[in-house]
Amino acid sequence: MTDGLKETPADAAGGKARIIRIASVTALLGNTVLAVVKILAGFEAGSLAVVGDGIDSSVDVLIAVMSLVVARVISRPADREHPWGHGRAETVATVLLSCILFFAGAQLILDSGRNLLQGIRRGVPETPALFATLFSIAGKILLALSQYFLGKKANSAMLKANAKNMAADVVISAGVLVGLGLSMLTGAGAVDSVTAILVGLWVIKSAIGIFTEVNMELMDGSTGQDSYRAVFEAVHSVPGAGNPHRTRMRRIAGLWDIDIDIEVAPDITVWEAHIIASQVEAAIKSRVEGVYDIMVHVEPLGDSRGQNNEGYGLSEERLDEKRT
Repeated sequence: MTDGLKETPADAAGGKARIIRIASVTALLGNTVLAVVKILAGFEAGSLAVVGDGIDSSVDVLIAVMSLVVARVISRPADREHPWGHGRAETVATVLLSCILFFAGAQLILDSGRNLLQGIRRGVPETPALFATLFSIAGKILLALSQYFLGKKANSAMLKANAKNMAADVVISAGVLVGLGLSMLTGAGAVDSVTAILVGLWVIKSAIGIFTEVNMELMDGSTGQDSYRAVFEAVHSVPGAGNPHRTRMRRIAGLWDIDIDIEVAPDITVWEAHIIASQVEAAIKSRVEGVYDIMVHVEPLGDSRGQNNEGYGLSEERLDEKRT
């Protein structure tokens, strides 16, 4: 809201893109430093787990570059080819992020498992690996916090997913640290390979979690019914509006796109019906956070033609059926 004017979707997209750029540059610089330190220290100290942790940070560098590209795309205004805008680019990028993570984790498991199965003897990692891992833990904590707060500010699924990824990286580095300690205490180099496999499994788990979450948006779904209830309550709060039905809510880059049918008295004017629809729209926006667009369709009260055969959308009755 600036100078008494309502913020438009284009304004919101521009502000969101700026925050994503800041978060992406922060992640790019931070992960580049961590990746270089861990990969060099891992090779120097003879630790496959530390090298794997460094590879994971290298993936984060690629993710940051991808985020910068996404920020540029979503800041573009709607056009003839994309009348809904370019917000879905963030969703597509988040799916790609999960695939990259899955591949990186699987590759680390395969390499480490091959070493164990083939009986390749590995030496005990040296001290530099410990220092590199401690440095990684501290750096990842700071990066995860920055991505989380910026993602929350921008309401960005991609940044929030990246924050989860970096939080998982803290756990990964902590696991690597434990593995290094055990390897040095026991003198068994194989512990490092086992740790690397566990790291890979954790990366895959994170990738599946991110994909499952973003897939709900791709399928235009909703994980809960509270938002629908808020919409129905908004309709009932407006005098003259009734029977909300054929209601559909979907996410576009973290924002709600809402379609809803309502009924009004059949003998009022088109202008009066329009006023009621506008009041419904305002009531919904006051109850549902992060609304991109609302389409309110007006029907005459009591006209139930076709409602019983609706193949999509929710009414209050159908919402109750799903909860039982």
